[in-house]
Amino acid sequence: MSTAVAATKPESSYTARHISVLEGLEAVRKRPGMYIGSTDSRGLMHCLWEIIDNAVDEALEGHASEVVIVLHPDGSVEVRDDGRGIPVDTVESVGLSGVEVVFTKLHAGGKFGGGSYAASGGLHGVGASVVNALSARLDVEVDLGGKTYRMTFHRGEPGVYDDKGGPSPENPFKPFTSSSELGVVGKVPRKRTGTRVRYWADRQIFPPSAEFSYEELIERARQTSFLVPGLTLRVRDERALPDTPGAEGPVEEVFRHDGGVVDFTEHLATDGPVSDVWLLAGEGTFAETVQHLDARGHLAPKDVERTCKVEVALRWGTGYDANVRSFVNIVATPKGGTHLAGFEQGLLKTVRKQIEANARRLKVTSKDSRIEKDDVLAGLTAVVTVRFPEPQFEGQTKEVLGTAPVRGIVSKVVETELTKRLTSTKRQEKAEATQVLEKVVGEMRARVSARLSKEISRRKNALESSSLPAKLADCRSDDVERSELFIVEGDSALGTAKLARSSDFQALLPIRGKILNVQKASPGEILKNAEVASIIQVIGAGSGRTFDLSQTRYGKVVLMTDADVDGAHIRTLLLTLFFRYMRPLVEAGRVFAAVPPLHRVEIMGSGGKKGEVVYTYSEAELTNLLAKLERQGRRYKEPIQRYKGLGEMDAHQLAETTMDPERRTLRRISMADEAAIVEAERVFELLMGNDVAPRKDFIIDGAQHIDPERIDA
Repeated sequence: MSTAVAATKPESSYTARHISVLEGLEAVRKRPGMYIGSTDSRGLMHCLWEIIDNAVDEALEGHASEVVIVLHPDGSVEVRDDGRGIPVDTVESVGLSGVEVVFTKLHAGGKFGGGSYAASGGLHGVGASVVNALSARLDVEVDLGGKTYRMTFHRGEPGVYDDKGGPSPENPFKPFTSSSELGVVGKVPRKRTGTRVRYWADRQIFPPSAEFSYEELIERARQTSFLVPGLTLRVRDERALPDTPGAEGPVEEVFRHDGGVVDFTEHLATDGPVSDVWLLAGEGTFAETVQHLDARGHLAPKDVERTCKVEVALRWGTGYDANVRSFVNIVATPKGGTHLAGFEQGLLKTVRKQIEANARRLKVTSKDSRIEKDDVLAGLTAVVTVRFPEPQFEGQTKEVLGTAPVRGIVSKVVETELTKRLTSTKRQEKAEATQVLEKVVGEMRARVSARLSKEISRRKNALESSSLPAKLADCRSDDVERSELFIVEGDSALGTAKLARSSDFQALLPIRGKILNVQKASPGEILKNAEVASIIQVIGAGSGRTFDLSQTRYGKVVLMTDADVDGAHIRTLLLTLFFRYMRPLVEAGRVFAAVPPLHRVEIMGSGGKKGEVVYTYSEAELTNLLAKLERQGRRYKEPIQRYKGLGEMDAHQLAETTMDPERRTLRRISMADEAAIVEAERVFELLMGNDVAPRKDFIIDGAQHIDPERIDA
């Protein structure tokens, strides 16, 4: 007899008793990532930014002139300012002092529209309290009304530490029980005001690997000094950590810039200038409905009119990378937002309009591509700042601005002020405007040309026709790592090089005479130059900002020029092209200069021995060789052959001295580090740039070291 067993549905175990309510700062400690993004070094630094921004907000309102940040040896950090000081009187609604409210209550502060701050970096009222919640210990001192007030906290809870042996989060702590007390610990002159906050990050929250970054702190301090002109920021590191500037002892750096965003833009720019730094400033208003605290402390909707102040500093340079920084009330917005979108919109609209108005002068026709955002941003360095009360950010980390009306205001300011610049009748400004528009048009044509060159410069198989230049003598191998492209000076050398090369993996591209100096030419002129266009097309990876190293057709590019002054000049012109428009190829160490010999010495044999041939590559090397032969009593054939060009060599001579990988010498062109890049920028600008006077001085100074006897004329 069978028995049926009925399946029973499990009872629900989710009831109201499973719902937790986190009070006060418990929520911050339970979910810190919601407030500071992460609990690694990035989150640790974010906590510090919250305290620093509170101090800087005082300076932004004109109440503070100095902010000091100190990294102490015990792992704590201290921020001092000479602002108004946190209020010490009692907040009636909660019955606590202003200091305790700021550091223990979420969404409490003076930036909710009460008139204390017209524009500030803080707006949620959680910054100081979040830092307090995530600190093992936090001390705050306020100078106000002739007295110094002090309060200490342990993981967000106010109380008193026993600091007989010095301040430490490990000291005995006694929390307040019945009521909190804001202690008076000293006297100060009545005119002296300010706030000092020192805290120890809680290692229950932050792992031991999370550390304060001195470099990030220095960068932030420098950035803030640009955004708040006249504010002095001092950063002091007393930790003596290895591999840091303060490893040997305390180090301090001071920042103050009175030029504002104009100085900031000049600091950020690394390439040669096409225009000076232009300051575009203006303001606009917009209306919004906000929740406002009424007289009874209740929230009520209220229509308010906001004024948004806009400052944009920008300049175009000779490079092709864009560097645009955006800020809202001195808070960096690395992911942009409505203010950055408005800047790009106004910029593109204005430049397009001016290029259309000057199409004839700029030789722009209907067949040309439409100007795109990347064309305008190429080589642009800009700082975009907006200031207005209560901005809407996406999240507490404030990386994206969300206030919608700001987009239109910024766009209108940029459009109005930039149009004035681009249509100015002043000689200097008119010349700069023309250079900027020509650069943008050149970037547009370079983009189109690069796209076309990528489409037509892929290797063709036997069944396809090749669109590469007819004068290219390509190699058979399609192995990029093994293949080599020799850029050869002159058609005469090409004939010899064809016989000397290994056609399996060595390709030849002849160039006629001296190519265009791309350091002085506009992108439009570069694209019209047949020799430069051929080189870019044959290499096949594009140019400028569109250059794609993975698409290069050859593993090595070898510059093979004559061993004379003209050959050196041609090599310099080629290197200028690669440095300016194909820099990743140089950075990857794939550009080389061939080293052809200067002399061929035939040494006669003696005693029936066969003679030998020796090549020398400099006058000093030849002198040493002849002296050595004379000491050995050996004779050589005269006159000694002196090569003035590659075309004077036989094919086997060129192969064994310059092209055969087993016997040749190549010089790799490289940029080992950032310092090398900066030095290369300086040298190329000196030797090949538009400014003639420094080059003339360089030649005159160098002439003193030239031996006239060595001039082959």
